[in-house]
Amino acid sequence: MPHILFISDLHLSPATPAIMQQFQRFLDSDVLKQADALYILGDLFDAWIGDDDPSPFAAQVREMLHEAGSHTNLYFQHGNRDFLLGEDFARAANMTLLPEEQVIQVADEPVLLLHGDQLCTDDRDYQQARKLFRSPEFQAQAMAMSIPKRIQKAAEIRQMSGEAKAVKSSDIMDVNQKAVETMMKKHAVRRLIHGHTHRPGTHDFTLDGHAARRTVLADWNGQASTVLQINTSSGEEQSLSL
Repeated sequence: MPHILFISDLHLSPATPAIMQQFQRFLDSDVLKQADALYILGDLFDAWIGDDDPSPFAAQVREMLHEAGSHTNLYFQHGNRDFLLGEDFARAANMTLLPEEQVIQVADEPVLLLHGDQLCTDDRDYQQARKLFRSPEFQAQAMAMSIPKRIQKAAEIRQMSGEAKAVKSSDIMDVNQKAVETMMKKHAVRRLIHGHTHRPGTHDFTLDGHAARRTVLADWNGQASTVLQINTSSGEEQSLSL
């Protein structure tokens, strides 16, 4: 069965060896090896401090992906935790970088791929921070720091993010339906796949009088790892627990 796969929000780090093991098993699996492509829709890493990271952890993930990329096409879309991942790492890891809004064809139907954080428009503080972190000026300043300073800065940002989430309602941190519809109309699609919210599920609705679907990918937590598989002939979706 011809198929493509989608994952997001693994949040890999040296502190999550169980998720690293899950990821390695997935990359070694026949499910991946028989796939036409794997799309990683952001937050593969809990934090990415730059392609010049000399740590054994960064080298291990790079090698894992490089091997997987030798038999399956790998595509990567930046998330809010790994926006500093660049062409150097992607090239070494056999991955192709995608823009933050990417349309692909699946079974003759256009499908929009996003990390998904740009849809959380009710969280205005987050959107301001997102705009800052994605700016070339901020990223240039970050990469000019020493690696120890970048590690410290990433830890500070994660701490601030956690503190902010603790006092926000869950609804504010979810996607805004109007933003979803505006984004889908912008790209003339009726099918959207994204991650970020850690609220996996399928949402069917009507868009300009036509059936539309938004599929949310699951995060990995060391106990459960879920992959979205889509049949490239029929377009049928299937959630795989690995």
